[in-house]
Amino acid sequence: MEIIISIMIWVVSVILTIILFFVDLFFSIILFPFDRKRKVVHAQCFWWAEAVIGLNPYWSAQARGLENIDPHKTYVMVANHQSMADIVVMYKTRMQFKWVAKESLFKVPFLGWCLSLGKHIKLTRGKFESIKKLYREAANWIRKDMSVLFFPEGTRSDTGEMNKFQNGAFKLAIKEKKPLLPISIRGTREAIPKGSWIFKTKVFITVTVLPSIDTTDFALGDFASLRDIVYKKLGTSHPEPPRYKKIPKISKS
Repeated sequence: MEIIISIMIWVVSVILTIILFFVDLFFSIILFPFDRKRKVVHAQCFWWAEAVIGLNPYWSAQARGLENIDPHKTYVMVANHQSMADIVVMYKTRMQFKWVAKESLFKVPFLGWCLSLGKHIKLTRGKFESIKKLYREAANWIRKDMSVLFFPEGTRSDTGEMNKFQNGAFKLAIKEKKPLLPISIRGTREAIPKGSWIFKTKVFITVTVLPSIDTTDFALGDFASLRDIVYKKLGTSHPEPPRYKKIPKISKS
């Protein structure tokens, strides 16, 4: 039964992503002269994420701390990274932002094409010029009043413990004098099976938006202090939500 349900989940998720691509493509063409920031395209991901989560019987997700989002402000957003499911659940914040995503994601059929249509920011790892271009592009979006989301760990954690944070997002927030918005994601590490496509574990996922941090009083050389403050906040925001594993049957003696 788990195999049948898992097949259905993946098939439905793929179909929803294909539909999302064509909807994004339609709005990209129709609204090209009027929606240069691709806000309408980005907003289509809100219903897509709700459908992907709602149609997966193994996932339960909740967004918290939405009152900490000021829709009139532009943020440098930072979140911990546990799995590919982070991409889906982040849309529960219903915020307008640009992802910083690795180049390989842009090559994934339909999903990557949606990232391109949304004008998200591409990172080629190991190439210094790509990193410089990334931060120039991120700064340009911020100056156009568009928030940018970073996963400062650089890669997802395999242990549940956060990896060390890279410095770029914190330098950018200070340089551009924009508030930094920490977002804590819990429960996604087990949401997508590692090394398997079969869903076996029911997970409860939370996306918690923490109060923003004003960076106007930080000097550029204070980026490490800002980084450490955010690392501590994300690490202690709340414990990992419970994962409801199947209870093994006890054989009668």
